[in-house]
Amino acid sequence: MGGGLLVAGTTSDAGKSVVTAGICRWLVRQGVKVAPFKGQNMSLNSFVTRDGAEIGRAQAMQAQAARVEPSALMNPVLLKPGGDRTSQVVLMGRPVGEMSARGFFGPAGGPAAGQPVPGGREALLGTVVECLEELRATHDAVICEGAGSPAEINLRRTDIVNMGVARAAGLPVVVVGDIDRGGVFASFFGTTALLAPEDQALVAGYLVNKFRGDVSLLEPGLDMLRGLTGRPTYGVLPFQHGLGIDEEDGLRVSLRGTVRESSVAPPAGAEVLRIAVCAVPLMSNFTDVDALAAEPGVVVRFVDRPEETTDADLVVVPGTRGTVGALRWLQERGLARVLRERAAEGRPVLGICGGFQLLGAHIEDEVESRAGAVDALGLLPVRVRFAREKTLGRPSGTALGEPVEGYEIHHGVAEVLGGEPFLDGCRSGAVWGTHWHGSLESDGFRRAFLREVAALTGRRFVAAPDTSFAALREEQLDRLGDLIERHADTDALWRLIESGPAPDLPFVPPGAP
Repeated sequence: MGGGLLVAGTTSDAGKSVVTAGICRWLVRQGVKVAPFKGQNMSLNSFVTRDGAEIGRAQAMQAQAARVEPSALMNPVLLKPGGDRTSQVVLMGRPVGEMSARGFFGPAGGPAAGQPVPGGREALLGTVVECLEELRATHDAVICEGAGSPAEINLRRTDIVNMGVARAAGLPVVVVGDIDRGGVFASFFGTTALLAPEDQALVAGYLVNKFRGDVSLLEPGLDMLRGLTGRPTYGVLPFQHGLGIDEEDGLRVSLRGTVRESSVAPPAGAEVLRIAVCAVPLMSNFTDVDALAAEPGVVVRFVDRPEETTDADLVVVPGTRGTVGALRWLQERGLARVLRERAAEGRPVLGICGGFQLLGAHIEDEVESRAGAVDALGLLPVRVRFAREKTLGRPSGTALGEPVEGYEIHHGVAEVLGGEPFLDGCRSGAVWGTHWHGSLESDGFRRAFLREVAALTGRRFVAAPDTSFAALREEQLDRLGDLIERHADTDALWRLIESGPAPDLPFVPPGAP
């Protein structure tokens, strides 16, 4: 059985995903066969494996960092929020039902679609641990990512992603804290002190993330923390811009941040292209526009008001877990009017997945929103009917004379009634629509598409001939590996992965209530 480590955090967005990916990349560069793992993920940013399983994109990114093929074993439970109180449950890559804050309600289609999921997430701990053990049996090390905080005492009884899985599998735990937020010492101490003795016995130490300044000024605090908890700090990672890639949620576009904050090539042409992305509710797979933002001379921003689209050369309507709700939002915000005006004037619009669906003429939805028949924006000759079974796939083809690969995650089935073929969708005038996520990561196709946009808008934009999105992604992952290698105690981390936590870690009172 291979070694293991759980990377927990004092809060959400403390840096767990980035640290997990960095450890994976550091280990694989040392010749270690390593795999990432997250027992339960809550995210609208997902990916499809080669065998058609849906997992969190963060785990797919971590698998790339580990140079292994993504698999449903790496993220056995994925929750896709459909609102403030409900989420679709994806188990081993397939949707099985809806979950409320009080537990599983059963399949989205009701009893006719299958049997309710018994016992809620507590009953899934066995599945989660089995997946982890299978990975450990085939890898030298498995680096697990926690979720939120391990000290969420209201959720500990049913925990399957933090201390629940750590205790079931005997994993050592390193807690990551974001010092840029402030209060990191209190967060480390409080996180430890709110855990039961059996959980505290697995918490081996801490990792400071996003530190700015002179580390020597921090060292007295680290010494005091060790005195208070009996646990070391395994490293202080400096603040670096543009490190977040394939994040779980939020509006940050990872490689856009890199382009804006790092030294990049100037535009290849005389003018830039400005791209506005509608920040629709329940936005999914917002990373689709990362590849656009990685192009020199392309400026990407998220918008939620009509006036913010005035100078946009292209407006993108991204995917969403609530197509009908997003349609209403666009109408209420005045952005539906903007999209219709742009289409009439021959100004470019691109719809991806849910965005493609709401650009069509008609939607029939008895599954996602249960709104029934709804008139959509009417910009594309497409009728959409929502099916109970989700389409999951990794399609490939040719468009604009270039090879394209992508992935599909949708309940909506599109009937294309006209226009020019475009991937699995169509084009009508200056409006394009497709269900394919990730298509813009295909370099030749992306450049051809941007040339089309530039021609329609009259911009003197020239796509750089040598931008490789895959190479940029590898550079990012190597930067994460460098961060761990240079600023963490890698010898101590490896001993922890291989041998587990020290047997004499002290108890920090008061413990769990």
